[in-house]
Amino acid sequence: MSSLRNHDIPALRQLDVAHHLPAQSSYALQQELGGSRIITHAKGCTVTDGEGHSLLDGMAGLWCVNVGYGRDELAEVAYRQMLELPYYNTFFRTATPPPVELAARLAGLLAKAHGGELQHIFFNSSGSESNDTVFRLVRTYWMLKGQGDRSVFISRHNAYHGSTVASASLGGMDFMHVQGGLPIPGIEHVMQPYPFGEGFGEDPEAFAARAAQAIEDRILAIGPEKIAAFIGEPVQGAGGVIIPPPGYWQKVEAICRKYGILLVADEVICGFGRLGSWFGFQHFGFTPDIVSMAKGLSSGYLPISATAVSREIVATLRASGEEFVHGYTYSGHPVCAAVALANLDILEREDLIGRTARDTGPYLAAAMAERLAPHPLVGEARSLGLIGAVEIVAEKGTNRRHGGGGKAGPIVRDHCIARGLMVRAIRDSIVMSPPLVITHAQIDQLVDTIAAALDDAGEALSRL
Repeated sequence: MSSLRNHDIPALRQLDVAHHLPAQSSYALQQELGGSRIITHAKGCTVTDGEGHSLLDGMAGLWCVNVGYGRDELAEVAYRQMLELPYYNTFFRTATPPPVELAARLAGLLAKAHGGELQHIFFNSSGSESNDTVFRLVRTYWMLKGQGDRSVFISRHNAYHGSTVASASLGGMDFMHVQGGLPIPGIEHVMQPYPFGEGFGEDPEAFAARAAQAIEDRILAIGPEKIAAFIGEPVQGAGGVIIPPPGYWQKVEAICRKYGILLVADEVICGFGRLGSWFGFQHFGFTPDIVSMAKGLSSGYLPISATAVSREIVATLRASGEEFVHGYTYSGHPVCAAVALANLDILEREDLIGRTARDTGPYLAAAMAERLAPHPLVGEARSLGLIGAVEIVAEKGTNRRHGGGGKAGPIVRDHCIARGLMVRAIRDSIVMSPPLVITHAQIDQLVDTIAAALDDAGEALSRL
């Protein structure tokens, strides 16, 4: 046991293959490679593996480590809370101080962004659970309103809302749906607002109208009286950093209000500063009825998520007198909530969200425009705040892909990692989402490494 605590990396890799099943992985490839890369420590924007290789973390873990790694005060808050009260549930008409305080803190932040309607918070442990809560809450709400036929959700192709049965069904990723017989009934998917992929060369305003109209067309085809909610990420993260064109979200909101449909903003990635605002809906200027949150809520230091619910929905639940028979063992976990509160303190004290909006976000956009957009293999380099994507194409000025599509991203990603940058490949794009504490020098390193990796990958791409 002591050798493992001293990071005996060969032993850990053997145990990884023998016993550990990593998330969303090919277990055949895990075995072929002799185990996963073992990350042992991190500081700021850099992670280090057990063999001593350091990588600039261009993904903030998994879109989440907003305040960066190695924050002593978050560890100390967790330690103090564990000593005082490590755990108690919220099932038996009980609560603990941290989640109550965190709910009030989030209600205040949402009030500034939203106008005061999102005043009620349900806690979970992951973004998937948050959207699972959305699913049950929305259907329960309409049932209590005497409109139980309103049970259908509309989502988008290529959306990502989680990995539980309900949240993966809400998502629109076909490769996830083929496993487990998904999606479950009552979920419809429409086109995504992906200008480079589905509106190439189209007027942005016209494309925004067409993408929004696809939602209304589906509502009318099914029957407005059967539609419960529309759910969408302000920016589709895992779908490839799909930034919708101007006006799209206003049109979507108008459609939802026209037919009395609930509007759900999945802020699991966009929330807590990623776009340069506290929330993505705030940046795009629309008003949701429900908001799911996770990731940046604790900067990934401990697992916690939240579902914010409008006053009207909660008033309906209260008026019914019925229990909302939904929840998890770790809903409102006191240690996780305490760390989340301290994480929000850091975001506010260091003005990381304002810095993203005024400084590092524009710096990243300018660097990508100058050093990545002109590259002969780049069809588009886009960003918003500190989230971005580089589209890899076979012919400059087009959106034509290498080898029929879907293979270029992993090739370029592997070259990035070999050069000391952790980024993610999504089909034919490289996506990035660095910690909000990233410096100009580190942004330069990120952009220059991607440019060099594109050069490295040119020959392999030409053979696809």
